Amino acid sequence: MTERCALAGALSAALLWLGGCANPIPAYQRPAPPVAAAFANEPQPSAGAALADAIDWQRYFADERLKRLIGIALEDNRDLRVAMLSIEQARALYQIRRADELPTVSLAASGLRQPGAGGGMTSLYSVGAAVTAYELDFFGRVKSLSESALAQFFATEEARKTVQISLVAGVANAYLGLLADDELLRVTEQTLATRQQSLDLTRLKFDNGVVSELDVRQAESLLEAARVIRAQLTRQRALDQNALVLLLGRPLPADLPTGLGLNGHQVTAELLAGVPAEVLTRRPDVRQAEQQLIAANANIGAARAAFFPRITLTGSAGIASSDLTELFKGGSFAWTLAPQLVLPIFDSGRNQSNLDAAAVSRDIAVAQYEKTLQTAFREVADSLAGRASLGEQLRAQTAQAAAEQARVRLADLRYRNGAASYLELLDAQRSLFVAQQAVIQLQAQQTQNLVTLYKVLGGGWSAAGERTARAQGATAR
Repeated sequence: MTERCALAGALSAALLWLGGCANPIPAYQRPAPPVAAAFANEPQPSAGAALADAIDWQRYFADERLKRLIGIALEDNRDLRVAMLSIEQARALYQIRRADELPTVSLAASGLRQPGAGGGMTSLYSVGAAVTAYELDFFGRVKSLSESALAQFFATEEARKTVQISLVAGVANAYLGLLADDELLRVTEQTLATRQQSLDLTRLKFDNGVVSELDVRQAESLLEAARVIRAQLTRQRALDQNALVLLLGRPLPADLPTGLGLNGHQVTAELLAGVPAEVLTRRPDVRQAEQQLIAANANIGAARAAFFPRITLTGSAGIASSDLTELFKGGSFAWTLAPQLVLPIFDSGRNQSNLDAAAVSRDIAVAQYEKTLQTAFREVADSLAGRASLGEQLRAQTAQAAAEQARVRLADLRYRNGAASYLELLDAQRSLFVAQQAVIQLQAQQTQNLVTLYKVLGGGWSAAGERTARAQGATAR
């Protein structure tokens, strides 16, 4: 008995030593960012510039109407709700893996009747606590699976932040699109009124023999063209409003505060792009990709541990008796212990294939992480390019619209005095309408680019901001 105990103790000590020396999870190193060291179009930052992820969306947006809409969306949007529920699911899966590190104790009762040596029947009844097939994780298999589940949980949390950031930017851009639709409709209505007056005047001149029927038909054509555009814009506004309602998760409330309009200062802070390697790795989608890489790295540890012995323990402790009626009266203490060690010898290459698959999955996760960084870099670079050029384009387009306005005034004066044809006036009116539409579209594009820049730099989520958004959403309901 003493020799068996000594042998068991030596075996346990050896296994513990092996388990302590064997760390199956490869050491994790964050891949070097495969992007340039700086953004090409970042201007010299001003004293008040700040990183996007340091500015809550409540401070970034100035329009109270827009902020109310964002608060409603953060409360009722179904995509965000699914993302939050996915976190709870990932947390539960991690708890399952974590529970595997500890034994499961159950209440077990059993009865056994079998022929005895003298021809009679023998009985044995027992009840007590039992542990079934608890794996002694000497080689880190269970721990590796738990680490992988934890990384997946963190990745799900980052995915929820990504959904929230996209939602904030999506609501803002949809709202700005609606403002642009309203401005385009306003300009179109003004153009319609002007062209109707022009048609009425042309018909009056035709009735008095001053102009030909061709001038009348040209004026009618120009008027109907404006009506076509009005119908298109009306339909587009309805579609844009439907898209905004879908983002909100419920119909537009009737008590929204007054907005600033498209020409108002929709954003209040200047954003600092910073160093790509530092800024981009703070984006939730990049952190999500990194957590998925960490999970794939931990899965390699589980695949490596499969080559080592798997030791499980089954045991029980309680009371036993040969008579069921005496079990809880005169039963005696009894215990069982059944350790099991399984060492893979021949598995047709299954464990090696699992290890190869885990290594390839890790390499795929590395490539996906690097691609996520490159995509993030491109998104920021595109938005910075827009910020650098859209302002100048809008200034030039506004100047062109002013010149077209003066051209219409002069063409109308020349036409009334017989110095120009009606076709010249119609051409000037068409050019003015196009220029006015371009100004409105550029105003929306410039502001939407600032929203997109805020998004791609990781702005739109913070713990404090999320609590405020939920409070606003609750008030709105």
